[in-house]
Amino acid sequence: MSLIARQAGVTYAFVERNFNLVKRYWGWEVVWMVYSIVNALSITFIGKASASITGQAMTQAEIDKVILYLLLGTLVWHYLSVVFHGISEMNAWERWEGTIEYTFMAPISRFTHMIGSTLFSLLYGLLHTAVILAVVALFFRLDLGQANLPGAAMVLVAGSVSMVGLGIMAAVMPLLFPERGSQMTHVLQASVLLVSGVYYPTEVLPGWMQKVATVSPVTYVLQGVRAAVIDGAPFGELLRFVWPLLIIGTVLVPAGVYIFGLCERYAKRTGRLKRNG
Repeated sequence: MSLIARQAGVTYAFVERNFNLVKRYWGWEVVWMVYSIVNALSITFIGKASASITGQAMTQAEIDKVILYLLLGTLVWHYLSVVFHGISEMNAWERWEGTIEYTFMAPISRFTHMIGSTLFSLLYGLLHTAVILAVVALFFRLDLGQANLPGAAMVLVAGSVSMVGLGIMAAVMPLLFPERGSQMTHVLQASVLLVSGVYYPTEVLPGWMQKVATVSPVTYVLQGVRAAVIDGAPFGELLRFVWPLLIIGTVLVPAGVYIFGLCERYAKRTGRLKRNG
């Protein structure tokens, strides 16, 4: 068996293993799905009630635009946060299953391990978000007549690369801090949510937060997807969102792999793989 075929097989093994874990804890998956659907509907109904909340007369077209604005923010953030969560907590999963020592001592490259976890996170995020979209579409009429869906997909793919890099960097927290590392990734995730304009334009943030938003990949994903879907922006206009994402991803992914390698060696040297928080 060639080296490439072997690495591909090992990568698929991690994807399959993680999907089997999802099936094992199917009850939690049902709860998580119901929560995600209810959360998406709750936020979208805020858009439908925008005229009542503000007390200002709004046309149906204006209300539909607010609904679509909030829905896109909800769906894009959900997908990206699932990707981030799946990668950043891959070490926490290993601890819960009691396999972290075996995985980290196995004769495989850490890059292969990361690729498998990343592919699972991307596939799981797409499936989870697609179900939410299907349910929400039953409640709201979505007019996508002028939407540039291929352009939105292009922005989302570029943003996924950046989120993968951020997730790899955050994955060192559960590795180094068995008791509180998982919670620390949630703090980082919440901070990204706050500054990236998921449910509001970043212009409403304080000045210093707006500066932080310019280095968040989620900011560019949201702006690009909304421009493509709501305004029907062509591919040429969407490039101004894509190139910052590619630059951020080019920096974060190698940096994340390097930092992870350093922290892995430190965790092995200090015996942190044996600890369970």
